[in-house]
Amino acid sequence: MKEKTKQFLKKYLIGFILGVVSAGVVIVYAETYFPSNDVTYDNTESGLTSTNVQGAIDELYGVCFPPKVDFGDIEVPVVDDEDGLYEDEYEDGRYFYKGADPNNYITFNNEEAGWRIISIEPDKTIKIMRIESLGNQYWARSGNNWENASLNTYLNSTYYNGLNSIAKSQIVTSNFSIGAVKFGNSNLAEQINDENEAKWNGKVALVTASEYIRSNSNKSSCGSFSLNNENYSTCINTGWMNTTSVSRWWTLSLRVDYDTTPLVLSSEGYFYGDFSGQYFNLAVRPTLYLSKDIKITGGTGTESDPYTIN
Repeated sequence: MKEKTKQFLKKYLIGFILGVVSAGVVIVYAETYFPSNDVTYDNTESGLTSTNVQGAIDELYGVCFPPKVDFGDIEVPVVDDEDGLYEDEYEDGRYFYKGADPNNYITFNNEEAGWRIISIEPDKTIKIMRIESLGNQYWARSGNNWENASLNTYLNSTYYNGLNSIAKSQIVTSNFSIGAVKFGNSNLAEQINDENEAKWNGKVALVTASEYIRSNSNKSSCGSFSLNNENYSTCINTGWMNTTSVSRWWTLSLRVDYDTTPLVLSSEGYFYGDFSGQYFNLAVRPTLYLSKDIKITGGTGTESDPYTIN
């Protein structure tokens, strides 16, 4: 219905009617019709950017009917210039929470506000990340292949088996991107393609390097690997994934040009690329996918009022 309304306003004539209401009767004094495409619109006082009526209609429609994403039985508005849920420009159908502190807190495994939503996926599954570390672990005891990594075994056996039965029923097995990336690259689209070159199917893993970058709303200063590492003191204040209680934590992404070493994020917000998974015990912040069939039964997504699910 909304799209039909918009198309009607754009395609058909606009009538400006001057009138007054007297005793419940509309008295029409003048009526003028003209095509909207032929009209120049003065936007000096409206705050809009369009200079024609058709463009103004598009902008006003966006204000009146902002785009929303359905998940877990609720609707969340999509934004483009503040903390909140953004449509991803790199992968169709994905939506990422960006900004310093968006309303993406969620209670999972009875850990109230202990997790945050990373993204809404094209299939409506919800990817979440634990805020605090599970403790320090080795990434891999021999080699740096995620399929055979000791951290993979820990997360998908010891850790997963310790979840309560409801939490286990809410997790879905999914494809995680495990492709290696170039350290310090300046092209995020290329990095995402590199990550997607290899997939691992399972229940629990880690955040990728590109997901960390995409959680930042400051694209001009923090929108690529190289920009993030150059401007980390700024970027740490415009992206929500960092937590000062975790000093250094593993990502799922490998450094392709350094003996496929796992990438590490510091508490200051920049990437390391020389911490061998065999020799360093670092923090673990798991990620997983919640089923598209979960129901959100309460909460607004803030830390004091997180989303609750069943």
